[in-house]
Amino acid sequence: MSYQVENSAPAREERLKAGIAFGGTCKELKCCMKQGGCLNGANRSFSQTYGCQFTLSLGILNTIRNAVVIMHGPIGCGFCSTATIGTGKAFKRLRDPQADGTIWLSTNLDESAVIGGGEENLKETILFADKEYRPETILVVSSCVPALIGDDVDSIVENLQSDVAAKLVPVNCEGFKTKVMATAYDAAYNGIMKKLVDLPGEWRKLTETDKEKIDRDYRISRKVNIFNVGSMSRADELELARLLNGIGLEVTFLPCYSEPEDFSLSLEAVLNVSICGTHDDYYLQFLKERFNIPYIIDTIPIGRKNTDRWILKIAEFFHLEEEAKLLIKKENEILNESLNPFRKSLKGKKVFVSGGEVRILSTAEVLQDLSMEVVGFKGHHIDKFVEPIFESLADIDDVSINIATQHPFEQANIVRKLNPDVIVIHTGGNNITAKHGLPILPLFGPTYNYMGYSGVFEIARRLNRVIKNYQFNKNMKKYRVLPFKESWYEKDPYTYIKEG
Repeated sequence: MSYQVENSAPAREERLKAGIAFGGTCKELKCCMKQGGCLNGANRSFSQTYGCQFTLSLGILNTIRNAVVIMHGPIGCGFCSTATIGTGKAFKRLRDPQADGTIWLSTNLDESAVIGGGEENLKETILFADKEYRPETILVVSSCVPALIGDDVDSIVENLQSDVAAKLVPVNCEGFKTKVMATAYDAAYNGIMKKLVDLPGEWRKLTETDKEKIDRDYRISRKVNIFNVGSMSRADELELARLLNGIGLEVTFLPCYSEPEDFSLSLEAVLNVSICGTHDDYYLQFLKERFNIPYIIDTIPIGRKNTDRWILKIAEFFHLEEEAKLLIKKENEILNESLNPFRKSLKGKKVFVSGGEVRILSTAEVLQDLSMEVVGFKGHHIDKFVEPIFESLADIDDVSINIATQHPFEQANIVRKLNPDVIVIHTGGNNITAKHGLPILPLFGPTYNYMGYSGVFEIARRLNRVIKNYQFNKNMKKYRVLPFKESWYEKDPYTYIKEG
């Protein structure tokens, strides 16, 4: 990675050699990962829906406080923002009681703009947003159409900057650029890297000796940046802060629900810690190269083993291993006792888990801890960040795993063949999945606790409840059948996957 920040982030197919198509067992997947290119080159002869990186980029950008988001594209792009207006405002006010809700505008490109260009629409919208709302930052998020018709968004933003009070941040996240929708996180960070991250001007005037002294002062501090994700809740943040405070560390969370200036203030931290490598590696490598801030990307703190490992990795950096081990021992004793009643009722239940690669495998560790049997996985994509999480799981070599972004036709076939007792699935996939007539637990939720030790207890408690009563899903299966013919269920679910 270079100190020179490009106009847009590279696609993950290129940067991480990520894979989007696989069907087999976990053992076969791990074997393919060791071989390198076979996963990266795999594809499908037929596909049914993909995720859009424009939408996922908005998942981060819409949370930033004191900012206006301009969606540069047709009015339909970013319509999903309407679904997060209420939660966005509520969660911003958990950090700042005076915060406004999500403010977003669209340049509303129509047929005329596609022919003549959308640059004038964008200029007018930027000037209106600055005059009407007076935000600290205006985030200009470009969808597919501006890229296809050749709008030079970065130049427009550069030329208009002197005419507005707000800091203008261009974010290029055209959806057609990649089939790995997690590239969206890199696209959002790319905009932040270009315009919102810098040391104060006084720093650049210091001598190298002065900089070394300040650097030493930071190194003996206990300031840690934890990089949160849109799929975690405020309760998750409080749980992780509680654990790291318990070994004497000072914690700040970003990027979600941050103020624009927080990105520069975060440079005072001694260590950056990722919740999930799928979200953060592009940005954390940039901070390491540009500002010499070390980082940890290892596992995600979901499940006891993963939480233990996550805390210990951070503690080792500060030479606080003994304090961490005492904390972990006490937390595990309390949690283990509290899980016993749930283990009795959940023991032997078969589970199918679907969602982001890191999240599904870490959640599987919780399910095994509850004496449940994981019979299948479905991940959105696959890359190197799953490797440490595989280590926390027992006896999964023969477990089925499907790598597919959406593709409900494959999921329906797999679920029919595996016949699980319960499905744990990414929020948003519950609608069609409910037609299987099985109990469903969302893989994450903005108001629930999933992370840390208290998160394990909450997952157990909620799983126990949904398995006892899922009459609604039974009725869904009875009256709203899945739209696939019986002949499809007789086929191999991976019929349309082409090997790399």
